Amino acid sequence: MKQNDSRACFRTIIGGQALIEGIMMRGPDKSSIVVRREDGTLVEKTEPLRKTKKPAILNWYFIRGVYNFGSSMIQGVRALFYSADAAFESTENTEPPSRLERRLGTKRFNDLLMTVSAVLGVALPIVLFFFLPTLLAGTLDRFIGSGFLRNLCEGGIRILIFLLFMFSVSRMKDIRRTFEYHGAEHKSIACYESGAELTVENARACRKEHPRCGTSFLLVVMIVSILVFSVVRWSNPFVRLLLRLALLPVVVAISYEINRAVGRHDNAFTRAVRAPGLWLQKLTTREPDDSMLEVAITALKAVIPEEKGADRW
Repeated sequence: MKQNDSRACFRTIIGGQALIEGIMMRGPDKSSIVVRREDGTLVEKTEPLRKTKKPAILNWYFIRGVYNFGSSMIQGVRALFYSADAAFESTENTEPPSRLERRLGTKRFNDLLMTVSAVLGVALPIVLFFFLPTLLAGTLDRFIGSGFLRNLCEGGIRILIFLLFMFSVSRMKDIRRTFEYHGAEHKSIACYESGAELTVENARACRKEHPRCGTSFLLVVMIVSILVFSVVRWSNPFVRLLLRLALLPVVVAISYEINRAVGRHDNAFTRAVRAPGLWLQKLTTREPDDSMLEVAITALKAVIPEEKGADRW
């Protein structure tokens, strides 16, 4: 793959998310979802982004991180539901609707499923990465007299649980395919940023790890949480948990700004900060096949703005 020197330092704001048998890409003006169905055909959905004027406060430092993180989560859940429907949609639906679906109607039933999934998607991380580490660290009070050391131990436990969780899910067959699509997403964006023509062959030659990945953001959140939560030294584990949940927006806000700054610059310091996240992506990305790269490239091409450079980071 030949790299165009004029775009060697080009970084795009276009980002993506691996879905069920597909990929979502989001550009400055449009978002696109491309899913491969069971029969091998592609389902494409491209929509313009709403240009509603946001309150100025949502663009302020730190506040924008919490807002963008929340809106990305909502869009991501919706895209996952859409990809599941599109990937396994059958031309003949032989299964009768459930009693609840008949009572609520298909749309309200799907909205209910999405709401329940979103609640569970938030509850599971809270239990795994906040409640459990806080509870385990509380058992160390008899051995550790320092609240600061207890918080450090809790942070270490949180990171350990996070790494074990990521390793465990990466071994699951269905998740492994999603991680392959994750690799395809990274490869296509790296190919685009290099200035090379967006082809399967060129994308295949790119790295599957990308410095501006959401996985790296999660790891930064874990590390920043150790520093922020160190100010909370209550001995009661339930009080500590509530205070940690209250401080979570602060952790997200700081982590967002760090990720944004690191993504904008390339020097020895930023490369050192990015290194743990790139290492973690060896768990959350896998080498995709050519059909997955085709999906990623199709989704990416749909959101590239007409004006050259309008998507520059």
